[in-house]
Amino acid sequence: MASNPSPLSPPPSALARAWDSDIAYSFRQSPVAIVAAVVAFVMIFSALFAQWVAPHNPFDLATINLMDASLPPVWQDGANPKFWLGTDDQGRDVFSAILFGMRVSLLIGIASVLLSIVLGVALGLLSGYVGGKVDAFIMRICDVMLSFPAILVALLIDGVFRALLPRDAHGDVAFMVLVLAIALSGWVQYARTVRGSTMVEKNKEYVQAARVIGVRPVMIMFKHVLPNVTGPVLVLATVHIATAIITEATLSFLGVGVPPTTPSLGTLIRIGQEFLFSGEWWITIFPGAALVLLVLSVNLLGDWLRDALNPKLR
Repeated sequence: MASNPSPLSPPPSALARAWDSDIAYSFRQSPVAIVAAVVAFVMIFSALFAQWVAPHNPFDLATINLMDASLPPVWQDGANPKFWLGTDDQGRDVFSAILFGMRVSLLIGIASVLLSIVLGVALGLLSGYVGGKVDAFIMRICDVMLSFPAILVALLIDGVFRALLPRDAHGDVAFMVLVLAIALSGWVQYARTVRGSTMVEKNKEYVQAARVIGVRPVMIMFKHVLPNVTGPVLVLATVHIATAIITEATLSFLGVGVPPTTPSLGTLIRIGQEFLFSGEWWITIFPGAALVLLVLSVNLLGDWLRDALNPKLR
């Protein structure tokens, strides 16, 4: 007598499928990626929720006492246990200032990368799909942009906007000017990468089929070609976030970044380096170490993601 067939098992959930994917397996097999992800998550979480994580608000003038100025870290003589990493020349807690400054650096870095992606991907799709004079014109612009270091392009754009805007409006628009300056100096790599992938994809059968049935070129570019060229863009974006944070810190260190009322890590390093040779090393060393740790963890994640998405290394 034939036995009844066993009922089919329910399909795995989306979380289970993601856990069993090749990328998740590669992540579990990479101790460096795991450590970098943990460090990046802790730093990003602490920065985004600095208002609740930080023990003090270093930019609330009502809570600052000049008698607490220039206190060393807790493991040195003369320290105050309330200030783990010491205080600066104005009595602000260095640890809390790092968290608030890191939040500004992260927001500027992520916003500028998103704007670079939108601009670079759109131009790369247009250049690779249309070709001809449009492709030549966009690529010549890319060549001109690549002939200058990104920091010089960002400085030029920042200086132009500061010259065009009234002086009393600099502080209000400093955030947006920085985002725009960094984005306009970093869109080229996305455009060139997407252009190359688009030139390969546009000759494949599915694109030819879409043309035959009368799909408009704009729909083909964004609905059919774009999903197949986003892999390299994701890797570039991960690495570019670290580059954007470094660029923002450099601009702020040079005095053309965010205003002192909402300083980033670059501003904190610039303020602290004035006291470095007077023995108050913690004011600049700890913000600099936080910047290095944040950028290093993001870069390591970007390197792992590049290898995980490379089919030749599987």
